[in-house]
Amino acid sequence: MPARPPDPARLHAILAEQRAALGPPASPEPGAPAAVPALQQDILVAVLAAVDAGTEPLRPALRVTTQYLLDLLAARAPGRAVEVRIPPFAAVQCIEGPRHTRGTPANVVETDPLTWLRLATGRLDWPAAAANGALRASGPRSDISAWLPLAGPGGGLRAAPPR
Repeated sequence: MPARPPDPARLHAILAEQRAALGPPASPEPGAPAAVPALQQDILVAVLAAVDAGTEPLRPALRVTTQYLLDLLAARAPGRAVEVRIPPFAAVQCIEGPRHTRGTPANVVETDPLTWLRLATGRLDWPAAAANGALRASGPRSDISAWLPLAGPGGGLRAAPPR
């Protein structure tokens, strides 16, 4: 079953709540409704600002950001050979290769949402995350570092790596 598309009104509310949690100065609300990808990117920037401020991002904003970054990975590295799990928020299958159909996948990457955020934005590299135990990767195709980072440290999208 395909994922339900995000509701722009809900994304606006999550963005406003995360920005409010950061405290003054409040960002002005845009005059025209933003498209879903722009809202997701704005939430990513707000979550990164919370992390930079040393505060825990709000759970709804972290959930949106986690799913957004996983969707970027799946779009840039389509396939079903590797399952990337970010409990409790989301999981995707990506990378070309042998398709997983049932049972435990042969290639699995699993980490927590904040480690995923740091990996996907280039704030943490793959070897460091694996070495400190924040990242668990099993299977011969589970190293997805060639597709990371997906966004820069400030939240701006990066071009897809050459294939």
